[in-house]
Amino acid sequence: MNTNATSPELATLELPAELSELQSAIDGLSIESKLILQPLFQRVVESTNRRRKILQMVQESIGQLRLDMKYLVFDLEATRRERDDLQRQVSDSLDDEFGPEGN
Repeated sequence: MNTNATSPELATLELPAELSELQSAIDGLSIESKLILQPLFQRVVESTNRRRKILQMVQESIGQLRLDMKYLVFDLEATRRERDDLQRQVSDSLDDEFGPEGN
């Protein structure tokens, strides 16, 4: 992949091979044709970069969501264990106080 974009922000991002080829083709055209096509090409490059950034943000959000879900499952399991322990303690306490039959 090449970086054939003209603006400073776009120059730092790698362009897909297809867009690099298109830029090369535009560079080979007459000045009149370049003046017509270059702004359109820049919009396509900006749109591609915007989509790439959005995809990256979505992927990061999904990764964070997965991590959050793991923590929530861990907390749920710990809460269930605590509940079961407390129920067992209450049951044992009642058995000690009233006997196994609860009389």
